[in-house]
Amino acid sequence: MIQKSILLLLFALPFITLSQNASEVAIDTLYREDQIYFGITYNTLIDTPEAYTQTNFSPGFKAGFIRDFPINKKRNIAFGLGFGYALNTSAQNLKITPTVNGSFDYEFLSGQNYQKNRFSYQAIEIPFEFRWRTSTAQSNKFWRIYTGFKASYVFASRTFFKANNETTIYKDLELNPWQYGLTLSAGYNNWNAFIYYGINAIFETASINQNPLEMKSLKVGLMFYIL
Repeated sequence: MIQKSILLLLFALPFITLSQNASEVAIDTLYREDQIYFGITYNTLIDTPEAYTQTNFSPGFKAGFIRDFPINKKRNIAFGLGFGYALNTSAQNLKITPTVNGSFDYEFLSGQNYQKNRFSYQAIEIPFEFRWRTSTAQSNKFWRIYTGFKASYVFASRTFFKANNETTIYKDLELNPWQYGLTLSAGYNNWNAFIYYGINAIFETASINQNPLEMKSLKVGLMFYIL
C-alpha cells in the first residue's frame, strides 16, 4: 500500500510541478509596474544672466499615472509612458510687467524694496521613461532607476508682485507652451530622488536690452510611487 502511494505520488509530481510552473509563468507574463506618482521639487533656473538671483524657496508639485511596458523575459526592464499635472513656481528678482501692445517687459530688480516677486505655471506632463528595477510579482519593495524624457504643455501662467503692501497679478506670460527636459528617478521602495534638467528655454520671446533670456529649468526633489 505504501509502495503504491509512493509510485502514485512520483507519477503525479511532474504534473503538479508543470501546473505550478504554468501558474508562475502566467503571473510573470502579466506582471508590470503601472504606477500613480506624486512628486515635490525644489525649482531653480540655470543659464541665467549675472543680474539674476533666486529670492526664496520655489516649490513644485506633480502627480500622474505611468503605464509600464516590460521588454524582457524577467520583466524588470521596461518602457514607461505617462500623463500628469504639474504646478511650478519660481521666486526671483525678474519683474514681469505687461505693455500696451500686449507683450511684456522684463527687468531685474536690484536694490529695490519689495516683499514678493514670483511667477508660476501649470502644465500637462507627458513623461517617457526607460525603467530598470529589481522588483518581482511577489515583492513591492525594490531598487529602481528610471531615466527618461518629459514634454510639458503649459496651459496657465501668472506673475505675482508685491511692494509697499500693494499686489499686482498678471496672467498668460510669454512662456514656451511646450517645455522639454531630461529626467532621472532613483531609489528604493516608494520614495525616490528625482531630477529634471530642462533642455529648452522657459520663456519664448523674453529679452532684456535685446539680449534673449534663455533660462532653463532645473528641478530636484522626491518622487513617491504607488502601485
